[in-house]
Amino acid sequence: MNDSSTRNTRKMRNPHDDEEEKAHFQRIVAAFKYYRAHSLQRVAKTEKYLRSLPAHHQALLENYHQHLTEIRACIENNYQIIKLIIKDVAYMFENVNPTGPAESGKAVSLHPSVADLEKVQATLKQFVRDWSEEGAQERETCYQPIVEEIVSHFPADLCVPQDVRVLVPGAGLGRLAFEIARRGYTCQGNEFSLFMLFTSNFVLNKCRGTNVYRVFPWVHQYVNNLHPEHQTQGVSFPDINPADLPPSAQFSMAAGDFLEVYTEKDEWDCISTCFFIDCANNIVAFIETIYNILKPGGLWINLGPLLYHFSDLPNENSIEPSYQVVREVIVGIGFEIEKEETHVKTTYAQNPKSMLRYEYESVFFVCRKPALDDDRSPSQTGGR
Repeated sequence: MNDSSTRNTRKMRNPHDDEEEKAHFQRIVAAFKYYRAHSLQRVAKTEKYLRSLPAHHQALLENYHQHLTEIRACIENNYQIIKLIIKDVAYMFENVNPTGPAESGKAVSLHPSVADLEKVQATLKQFVRDWSEEGAQERETCYQPIVEEIVSHFPADLCVPQDVRVLVPGAGLGRLAFEIARRGYTCQGNEFSLFMLFTSNFVLNKCRGTNVYRVFPWVHQYVNNLHPEHQTQGVSFPDINPADLPPSAQFSMAAGDFLEVYTEKDEWDCISTCFFIDCANNIVAFIETIYNILKPGGLWINLGPLLYHFSDLPNENSIEPSYQVVREVIVGIGFEIEKEETHVKTTYAQNPKSMLRYEYESVFFVCRKPALDDDRSPSQTGGR
């Protein structure tokens, strides 16, 4: 890849920040390392209870007992993938002294929180959404509309795609940003989560070829399985070679908090957000930042629901305005709404064979920051 390095782009640093970041880094490494032990404990608990049941019940559940053995094998396989993910992660940030986070050996002694361990399990599902053939339908409904809008507004016959700078905040494992860069645009993905950054670094920089690895993403879904194999079904990745970018492609991933990293005004031609804007404590701050960092005449393309990740979390503040209010904020800040669709059916890392599946009715819109020759003030610009 032309530029696949991951950069830690915090604007200002002090020793206290560095120590906090090291501790956070080691905490996430510890969660990945503890995946196997934690997951097998869950299986062992079930096996212990199974052995306590009456003998004739156990006899009836022989196939279930065998299924638990298969779950163990899936967990062991996942752990081999995890070891590849965290191998050399201390050196993945190009502008951070590796002697800092490289002390992750200390992480072995840390006992991760349940929340962190669940995030490791959730990260495994991201392989399906972003880099597997099984995730093609989700990508078709979530990513393709965004890509099509970019190509429509910045066609290769009317501009030089490489001169068009596109930002993808909340890039996850990087597939949307990759698809944009693959079409010749200069694209940067931004991600705050180290769970995602470690894993995207593995896929984008270390996976070569197609379907060379196999993960078992649904192995931790113990309920709502119609057949046992629906829990132990494997998924191969990546479905496309991440190295298959044009020689001139400009593609990078930037680590850090969106609000802290992106402060330069009038810098981006397009910002594409997919399942991202509800990841804010204050969604207005996200919208305002998007407006400020777009060039005059620049586009904001968004698709997603309003789950509001910090809602009802202990020790976290959050506002949860409805889409109608969010729309008022978008227009009030100065955007012109050029396209808007509601009730767009989308899913997020769903097991397609589960007896319980969640479906969002997302919002898809395209907004424009008024060009400099637009003599209307931001307060006078409205949406169509």
